[in-house]
Amino acid sequence: MQIKIMPKKKCLSAGRGPLIVFLCQMISAVEVPLDPKLLEDLVQPPTITQQSPKDYIIDPRENIVIQCEAKGKPPPSFSWTRNGTHFDIDKDPLVTMNPGSGTLVINIMSEGKAETYEGVYQCTARNERGAAISNNIVIRPSRSPLWTKEKLEPMILRNGQPLVLPCRPPIGLPPPIIFWMDNSFQRLPQSERVSQGLNGDLYFSNVLPEDTREDYICYARFNHTQTIQQKQPISVKVISVDELNDTIAANLSDTEFYSAKPSRERPPTFLTPEGNASHKEELRGNVLSLECIAEGLPTPIIHWIKEDGTLPINRTFYKNFRKTLQIIHVSEADSGKYQCIAKNALGVIHHTISVTVKAAPYWIMAPRNLVLSPGEDGSLICRPNGNPKPKISWLTNGVPIEIASDDPSRKIDGDTIIFSNVQERSSAVYQCNASNEYGYLLANAFVNVLAEPPRILTPANTLYQVIANRPALLDCAFFGSPLPTVEWFKGAKGSALREDIYVLHENGTLEIPVAQKDSTGTYTCVARNKLGVAKNEARLEIKDPTRIIKQPEYAVVQRGGTVSFECKVKHDHTLIPTIMWLKDNRELPDDRRFTVDKDHLEVADVGDDDGGTYTCVANTTLDNVSASAVLSVVDVPNPPFDLELTNHLNKSVQLSWTPGDDNNSPITKFIIEYEDSMHEAGLWHHQTEVSGIQTTAQLKLSPYVNYSFRVVAVNGIGRSMPSEVSEHYLTKAAEPDKNPTTVEGLGSEPDNLVITWKPLNGFESNGPGLQYKVSWRQKDGDDEWTSVVVANVSKYIVSGTPTFVPYLIKVQALNDVGFAPEPAVVMGHSGEDLPMVAPGNVRVNVVNSTLAEVHWDPVPLKSIRGHLQGYRIYYWKAQSLSERSKRHIEKKILTFQGSKTHGMLPGLEPFSHYTVNVRVVNGKGEGPASPDRVFNTPEGVPSAPSSLKVVNPTLDSLTLEWDPPSHPNGILTEYTLKYQPINSTHELGPLVDLKIPANKTRWILKNLNFSTRYKFYFYAQTSAGSGSQITEEAVTTVDEGKMAGIPPPDVGAGKVQAVKPRIRDLTAAAAETSANISWEYEGPEHVNFYVEYGVVGSKEEWRKKIVNGSGNFFGLKGLMPGTAYKVGIGAEGNSGFVSSEDVFETGPAMASRQVDIATQGWFIGLMCAVALLILILLIVCFIRRNKGGKYPVKEKEDAHADPEIQPMKEDDGTFGEYSDAEDHKPLKKGSRTPSDRTVKKEDSDDSLVDYGEGVNGQFNEDGSFIGQYSGKKEKEPAEGNESSEAPSPVNAMNSFV
Repeated sequence: MQIKIMPKKKCLSAGRGPLIVFLCQMISAVEVPLDPKLLEDLVQPPTITQQSPKDYIIDPRENIVIQCEAKGKPPPSFSWTRNGTHFDIDKDPLVTMNPGSGTLVINIMSEGKAETYEGVYQCTARNERGAAISNNIVIRPSRSPLWTKEKLEPMILRNGQPLVLPCRPPIGLPPPIIFWMDNSFQRLPQSERVSQGLNGDLYFSNVLPEDTREDYICYARFNHTQTIQQKQPISVKVISVDELNDTIAANLSDTEFYSAKPSRERPPTFLTPEGNASHKEELRGNVLSLECIAEGLPTPIIHWIKEDGTLPINRTFYKNFRKTLQIIHVSEADSGKYQCIAKNALGVIHHTISVTVKAAPYWIMAPRNLVLSPGEDGSLICRPNGNPKPKISWLTNGVPIEIASDDPSRKIDGDTIIFSNVQERSSAVYQCNASNEYGYLLANAFVNVLAEPPRILTPANTLYQVIANRPALLDCAFFGSPLPTVEWFKGAKGSALREDIYVLHENGTLEIPVAQKDSTGTYTCVARNKLGVAKNEARLEIKDPTRIIKQPEYAVVQRGGTVSFECKVKHDHTLIPTIMWLKDNRELPDDRRFTVDKDHLEVADVGDDDGGTYTCVANTTLDNVSASAVLSVVDVPNPPFDLELTNHLNKSVQLSWTPGDDNNSPITKFIIEYEDSMHEAGLWHHQTEVSGIQTTAQLKLSPYVNYSFRVVAVNGIGRSMPSEVSEHYLTKAAEPDKNPTTVEGLGSEPDNLVITWKPLNGFESNGPGLQYKVSWRQKDGDDEWTSVVVANVSKYIVSGTPTFVPYLIKVQALNDVGFAPEPAVVMGHSGEDLPMVAPGNVRVNVVNSTLAEVHWDPVPLKSIRGHLQGYRIYYWKAQSLSERSKRHIEKKILTFQGSKTHGMLPGLEPFSHYTVNVRVVNGKGEGPASPDRVFNTPEGVPSAPSSLKVVNPTLDSLTLEWDPPSHPNGILTEYTLKYQPINSTHELGPLVDLKIPANKTRWILKNLNFSTRYKFYFYAQTSAGSGSQITEEAVTTVDEGKMAGIPPPDVGAGKVQAVKPRIRDLTAAAAETSANISWEYEGPEHVNFYVEYGVVGSKEEWRKKIVNGSGNFFGLKGLMPGTAYKVGIGAEGNSGFVSSEDVFETGPAMASRQVDIATQGWFIGLMCAVALLILILLIVCFIRRNKGGKYPVKEKEDAHADPEIQPMKEDDGTFGEYSDAEDHKPLKKGSRTPSDRTVKKEDSDDSLVDYGEGVNGQFNEDGSFIGQYSGKKEKEPAEGNESSEAPSPVNAMNSFV
């Protein structure tokens, strides 16, 4: 009966009752598992396990080892044949067989020769069940013969001729490897022109003079014996046509002489293979190598095609500069015609190679061992293939089956032996031999007839642990003959499986495709055949899978930085995971920069080699998971290199370069810079930029520049270092292509014209000898252009010009090559002079008490004699109409730009007497002043009274004393006093209004309530209205009789006291950028005050300043001009103890004050010292004259009066005082006097430099004030002809002398 085996997958049915898994079976032979214990018990025919190769080339210097290993039960015995006859190893003392093995060892190292043992060997392994044989092993010793000696003549060739240097190595076994070297053992360079053929010859498509040498040596390396053989050196000399003619002329007569001609260019011709077609045969599975080498001038290029198909992409390779085509693993499909094409500029040739692929025998199906039980059927199949088709012959136990003993159970049918109703005597080893002209195949397969009860080979009670949702495989390896059937149970025999589908493999393994938690349990495997039953149990446990819940993420880091990868793992609590990090699927480098800490990997100081894929691998005994992340290491690019200049033209050149490594951040652009070593050596300029994919740029150049270039690469990280500098390129000189810029004409003196320009730089000169042609003529005249050529300067002065006349000017560049294009014409003016005429018809319109408007007629343009800068108004207050006291004059200046003919005078004091004049201003200075105009300002409201005090309090009266306003701003008409009581809850009572005559400074209030606080409001009035008020609070005294039994109020008897500490009389005196804050304080001593202030209407927090000490005065600085501020005073630590707020406004931005030098202390001191020295000098002179000596000081002083001590003018009615508005300094030596005989101011404090635009006060068109004003102080003239002031020291000196 035939033994049944399991198919690869079988369906199992599950029922409600006890589940039994039954196997659907297929007919086949029993396979014997390779279980050692099983093999020890089972009888088995021999099987060859190891043997030497069929073609066995040995090293004749070493022992010969011919391998033959086999297995079987009982162990086989071995025998050998040599050249078809029995090889008796016992008769040869040099031959031994290894114990328990068939391997032969022939000891030829002590004696004997390898050639003696050449031949064909075959091994036979035999036991009681049959005999297996090895392949025919052909033993041949390797050979490395020497080159035959030959005399090689030197080879002399013309330049360009073809050449083949033959190698023809000796025939060795195996064939040698050929290469060409020189005497120094350096390989000869090869190229498309010079290359080595497959036969070892060296081919030259055409020779060049550099091919001349005397040591072309062909070497043959025999790898088997590790020897190298050398051919005699070949000498080659390549001579030029001139050398060849000289040689011929020296050796031939005149009649024989002929001229050698140079090798002309020629189309290609094949050196190998010859002709137009050839044939090539190759065996299946080998490498097909086709070769074409052509000569020609210029050197031909080789190209390959397959005429009837395409070349296989993945198996085709080109060698030897495309002269050799190789196709690996060739098959019959690669047969066909291959064409090589040689081409140069003069022609094309073709050669067709017909390729036929033959095949030594190869297996389609080799026979397999067959294990049958008695009475079963089976078959051995031997199915080879080859080209030509191989012949099959069968052997049994090493004997041709035709002459072997007859076996009724077998039948031969071509490539198949059919067995039926086998018995134990049918056991044997069969050999199948398939052969053709290219080789043979020999295969051993045994038929083993066995009768064995079932055996389960898997260990009992095996525990299987499987990850959930994965397949579970429960092994049940079994053996038996006939083939047993296998059944599976879960749990005890009474339990039922609830799963629907299981898979049973032919080896007895039960597969649960998707194991779940409820798959846990005990499974039983049962194997049965007609000879018995065997069973085994297995335990299955299901575990939670290991998961990576936080994977490493892709990272980009700059070189030198630090990167960290995170890998968090969740796993079954019964399993212990190990976490391992890999880089590019290899272990991490042994480097301290790599730090692994629990679930983190950190790489510090990252370098280029650290880029790659980092993988976190979590392993348990059951599963492993991994997650990867790529690290890209980026950096600025490496600098470009190999800069080359080509296409040299006069005004352009092509620059090419090779980009450096982009360091994993694509290059976005290249920046090209140039250096002009002729004009600006060491200074690099930007030339142009190109995209990051370009490697060439056409650069525009300027003439007469010695260029060198460098390239900078830019990527997302930054700029590379500059490349190496290119070669220098000097462009030819040319005429300038541009003219100087910023051409201007301005006079520095009334009679000259200064022409200036911005000169060309060396780069713009375009050639040597850079100069400028300067041309000019009057704009309104008919004069011709006057021109002059000047050197490379930036200024030319034209002298003797009329004052302030317009000129047309042009400046043209030229060099040694020629002129630049015609330049543009610009207009300039000759020098300015002081204006000649003062503005006329000055009128003043008083707008209000603090503002006046001034009008004037413009000065004619011809009289200005320069560029009109504007008009300047001088004004000053002579005196206040309410004061008769003399005071210093404070002159103020306002400048109005352009041609304006009116302006506003702000900041005037009410009820005052003012003087004003106007002057025109040009680029040279001020003109004469207009006649003074006088105007008066009307009355204004007065300032607050200077002080207010409450004295002599009684039960029902209070006495008020005050000082008049410091600025009455008119005639005071009366005072107004308002007051009202304040009760204990700080509520105000009725307000009483009282008028007081203007001549009073004291007033007594009667009929007041006793012990009552009153608040007073006090201000002065003029005809213009009421002024600012001043406030005060006071308390009447207590009536002690009426208040008996009542605690007295917290006030001192007979004096005014505050009910509690308070701050009163807060006043602010504001200036332009500062304010003085003062207040009165009543209360305990040693109180620290603070000042809080802020801009009215602003949301900003108030600023706070601490007052040092316990004074009642503080100065605020750094305020904004023309801004309203609120201010308050408080005491530190008393949140409710603050003053009422006061509002003040800083003054408008003032024009800068002009300082009267005569009033300065340092000047007065200096003059006094000078006067004292002169007095001492006069005393000395007087003494010497009395002694008879002569010291003509007086005469010298009279003859050479010192201009610095001349009396000052007295135009303003005072003697010897300085006037800053009219600085009457004497002319310095060499100074110019204007045509109107006015004296030019050299150092005037009133110059436009000090009071120009942006510094002095200015007005809009509507007359509103938008600038600053400042004053210059000057002494006010005394009334009449008398002066109440002391004479100035200067005047005192002059009068004394």
